[in-house]
Amino acid sequence: MAQNLPINAVLPELLGALRAHNSAVLIAPPGAGKTTAVAPALIGEEWCSGQVIVLSPRRVAARAAAERMAEMLGEKPGETVGYLTRMDSKSGPKTRILVVTEAIFVSRLLSDQELEGISAVLFDEAHERHLDSDLGLALALETQGVLREDLRLLVMSATIDGARFARLLGEGAPVIESEGKAHPLRVEWLGASPEKRIEEAMTSAILAAWREEEGDILAFLPGVGEIERVRERLEERLPNVPILPLHGQVQPADQRMAIRRDVEGRRRLVLATSIAETSITLDGVSVVVDSGLSRRAEFDVAAGVTHLVTRRASQASAGQRAGRAARQGPGVAYRLWEEGGHAGREAFDPPEMLTSDLAPLTLSLAQWGVENVASLKWLDVPPAPAFSAAHERLQALDALDDEGRITDWGRKIAALPMSPPQAAMVLYGAQHEAGREAARLALLMQERGLGGRGEDLAQRLQRWNGDRSKRAEAARKLADGWARKAGDLVKSEKGESPPLAILLAHALPANVAKRRDASGESWLSAGGRGYQLDPASPLARAEWLVIADAQGRASGARITAAMQLDPGEVEQWLGERIERRHSARWNASEKRVEARLERRLGAITLKSGPDPDPDPQALVDLLVEKAVDKLGELLPADLLARARFAGLEALSLQRLGEEAPEWLAPLLHGRRGLDLPNGKLVDALLGRLSWDERQQLDRLAPREFSSPAGTRHAIDYAGDDAPCVEVRVQAVFGLERHPMIGNTPLLLKLTDPGGKPMQATRDLPGFWQGSWRDVQKDGKGRYPKHRWPDEPWAEKPSLKTKNAFNRT
Repeated sequence: MAQNLPINAVLPELLGALRAHNSAVLIAPPGAGKTTAVAPALIGEEWCSGQVIVLSPRRVAARAAAERMAEMLGEKPGETVGYLTRMDSKSGPKTRILVVTEAIFVSRLLSDQELEGISAVLFDEAHERHLDSDLGLALALETQGVLREDLRLLVMSATIDGARFARLLGEGAPVIESEGKAHPLRVEWLGASPEKRIEEAMTSAILAAWREEEGDILAFLPGVGEIERVRERLEERLPNVPILPLHGQVQPADQRMAIRRDVEGRRRLVLATSIAETSITLDGVSVVVDSGLSRRAEFDVAAGVTHLVTRRASQASAGQRAGRAARQGPGVAYRLWEEGGHAGREAFDPPEMLTSDLAPLTLSLAQWGVENVASLKWLDVPPAPAFSAAHERLQALDALDDEGRITDWGRKIAALPMSPPQAAMVLYGAQHEAGREAARLALLMQERGLGGRGEDLAQRLQRWNGDRSKRAEAARKLADGWARKAGDLVKSEKGESPPLAILLAHALPANVAKRRDASGESWLSAGGRGYQLDPASPLARAEWLVIADAQGRASGARITAAMQLDPGEVEQWLGERIERRHSARWNASEKRVEARLERRLGAITLKSGPDPDPDPQALVDLLVEKAVDKLGELLPADLLARARFAGLEALSLQRLGEEAPEWLAPLLHGRRGLDLPNGKLVDALLGRLSWDERQQLDRLAPREFSSPAGTRHAIDYAGDDAPCVEVRVQAVFGLERHPMIGNTPLLLKLTDPGGKPMQATRDLPGFWQGSWRDVQKDGKGRYPKHRWPDEPWAEKPSLKTKNAFNRT
């Protein structure tokens, strides 16, 4: 079998490259044989005295690759070729090639930085850019550079940018390319059907391909639920056809059936997730039906959990899927989208480094001893915000100290093969003689499908505990092993064991949630986030939940997995997290501040009432905050306008707002509202001015205008026509020059003896010589008892009538 592999054409070049260099890049298209042919070729090299580790992105692919290599050598897995995954392993003392998942390799590297007994590490399907793959490569490069110059590192993929990886591996790292087989591939664009559910559209497309084409069919669907629904529909239409699911929850024996040809020679239908995109060759497949959708994990920082989200498959992913049809001969790919929309898809799936929870990576780096994350070699350096948030979450778990160094507790967390919150939960359970329950709960959160479906994790756990299938037994064995390991790491404390929901709350304290409506549809978490639950769910009747998973990033994220928590358990087990909080809140209707005493679990208020002993400073702080929001309405507008006209920055609204805690807070002590006397506000504002500034204010923006008649009038500096003053025309008789405010003419709003407007002017001499004649004529008719002289600028000012004026 190996003789016909296209990779054989470049194996001599690759072997020569690894004799001369300790790193290389191999680019080979799907079907070339890189996964199964390279490692067996390496173990015969003189420099390769130890094991060759082959990293595989998925458990199914790891097991399939090991079995294929063993078959090519005429052996069974566990002899020369073995594999190691979380749920299954086969290896022995003679094993030279070990296929492992990426997470297991990182764990091995952290426990043995020198990789003793390892001659080479092959990073297969590196283009998928999984977090553990990127981390494993970064750490392996440091091991190679500092401890093991003889360690060979080979990056292999069909689609990667070879030059970029070569630069990462080091100067001079060769790039070898294999052409592979070029079987014809026809693409049929079926178009999208928005009115149809994906299951209906895929069923129709698969049936059409079954009628029109020959060979086995591989259909790509986003997830297990869609696979099962399509399977039910197809079994009704094709009752005698083997319809085989292929995803991570399928038993190993059933996975082998999906990968290999039917033993009876029957034509098959394989319904797969993206697990079948790379690494695995499905014998006999010549037709691919692609839904164009993929489901990938994305971390939600706000919720602190990783969600599976459905996205459009990228162009690279669609290319990999279509290529499955032409690996062994001519093939055809049916796509459920339009050809014109293909270019609008993402070119590649984003690296997990940019979308995943970085807490496991951050803890691994701390365990490695990395102080500066940028000191390692990365294709994409971990994003600073996500890395910082991961630090905070790990410090909250006491896994890292204030300096970011790993603690003893953090090392115990890192010793368990799960996320840091789940590891902390299992350790907590082991401390309280509930390690097995905690470990099973952790595995239940990781392995979708265990215990069936439904939001209630307790029911799923109960069903799993009663399940006697091989998968369920293997999962229990794995979880019980975790529990024993956790028990070896911590000391057990005698006493009452915590309920399951309390174990979950220890892993996700921010996800403890309380119902906030009668239907059980709306929930508020201790972390302050809102969630939604189907009112028909059995959990909707609960008062408290601990949320393990939710779909959606908005405030209405839908709860998909949770456990009921009794109110008494909240008080008994989470009492140390409940705090008495003195709070102040603004009563908008009464326009006053209220002091409240609350018992709170994070953002959840358990009890609230009037505070008999409030914190005076908290009340003042809230009053200041509210005052700043409407400072322009609260303060005397005339004084602020004068200061603005005079150019005094000390009384600008911006400066007053910024410094309100200094000058305004003392006025608010002992108050509950903002109804401050105007006089106190004026005194406080003037008190902020120096002696020179007070002089500047009075000189450049005098408060009043004194008329020639001896009357005093407030000057308006706030209007659009400021500065201005309203004054009776008889009061300005005798003025030959226009009054000024600094260099600005004062707008005189002249009125008649009855106070009605007559004329507004910034040029009094021009008014006397001009329109005064019209005003004079009108005034004599309306107010004949008052003076209306021909030359007002030469008259003595007075507000008296003619008779009274003449008597003086």
